[in-house]
Amino acid sequence: MKKKAYRATDVNKINIESLLSRTSNERIVFGIDIAKENNFCSLMNEKREVLTTVKWLHPVQTKEFIGFVKKFQKAEAVMEPSGSYGDPIRYMLEQNSIPVYRVSPKRSHDCAEVYDGVPSLHDAKSAAIIAKLHIDGASETWQMKQDHERDLLAAITTLDVLNSQLTQNANRIEGLMAKYWPEMSKYLKYKSTTFLELTSCFGGPNKIAYQKEEAHALMRKVGGHFLALKKIDKIIESAENTIGVPMTKGEQTEFKYLAERTLKLHKEVKASKKKVEILSQEDEPTKNISHVVGKATAAVIVTFCGNPLQYSSSNHWLKSFGLNLKEKSSGRYKGRLMITRRGSGRSRKWLYFSALRLIKNDKIVRSWYLKKADRDGGVKMKAIIAIMRKLVKALWYVARGEVFDTSKMFNTKNLGIVI
Repeated sequence: MKKKAYRATDVNKINIESLLSRTSNERIVFGIDIAKENNFCSLMNEKREVLTTVKWLHPVQTKEFIGFVKKFQKAEAVMEPSGSYGDPIRYMLEQNSIPVYRVSPKRSHDCAEVYDGVPSLHDAKSAAIIAKLHIDGASETWQMKQDHERDLLAAITTLDVLNSQLTQNANRIEGLMAKYWPEMSKYLKYKSTTFLELTSCFGGPNKIAYQKEEAHALMRKVGGHFLALKKIDKIIESAENTIGVPMTKGEQTEFKYLAERTLKLHKEVKASKKKVEILSQEDEPTKNISHVVGKATAAVIVTFCGNPLQYSSSNHWLKSFGLNLKEKSSGRYKGRLMITRRGSGRSRKWLYFSALRLIKNDKIVRSWYLKKADRDGGVKMKAIIAIMRKLVKALWYVARGEVFDTSKMFNTKNLGIVI
């Protein structure tokens, strides 16, 4: 490595004519290290020689940087995924017909010492490593998402935010109910519409007991035929005879507000989920998968793990979930097999609940799950993860038009199940 190899020059002070004469229309890779403001770019030729390192201030000098890249006829830009900071640069490069690629941040990190024998990592060096990884073939094309994909991603993000707030409020309500009305947990879930309508209207048990006829009528109206009259009577009775701490006027006002806000969130989550479901049906693979895991889950999976039709095998698609296995063994030591988790955590979360639904509703899946958990000494999570892995592979085939059949996921003979 040459002395001062990582010295960077401001984009407005680069001698472009000298660089162009030296490159003579050859392929030049622009390895870009993205930051919030101070960005670096390493220009590398196919011999893996760093021609120069450029720095610029984003967004003030970004137009000048794009103009600089445009001067090279065979320019290729390569970046790391860096949240949203690099999106304007990526968009401008794409608009100017400059191909953009991406490399994994993990690969860049692991190559730090391999690149120059020094384990340190800084902006200019990162830019050079990114460029080298691209030349070595360790990158992939990175195009901006289509408008429909971006709309779907925005809808999913909104749904996640609302779900998070709803869960947070429900947990807060659960804590308060343990103090003021502990008996209620036997009758209604704290996220249920009936409970939220009841408490947002009356507040705590004190007022419900005082206005029991009005409370009874409200629960009858909201719960409908799903809520038995006997249960309504028991709820009223528990409000009258609760062992909970009586609410003060201020506490009742606070709790009523919390219930009102949670009820509003409950309705917003429902509307947001509906929007995600509608958008998900515009894509054929997503539509096929939705018959198995539901429309919202299918939308999340395809948005964050990619279209399964673009993967050559189910194992390749499995990696995008971070559900492929890793092992660390040496000599006589045999390490445990574990999932890598180098994939979409959001997709794993939604897939997890789909696996739980399968365990509950499908006798083949439930039978295999119970036997697997028993073999693992009662550890259930291993069995759930194994089902998630099998489900992903099955969905890869479903996306191609095959019918979902759990009997193909497991050896039914060993389970003693006759199909």
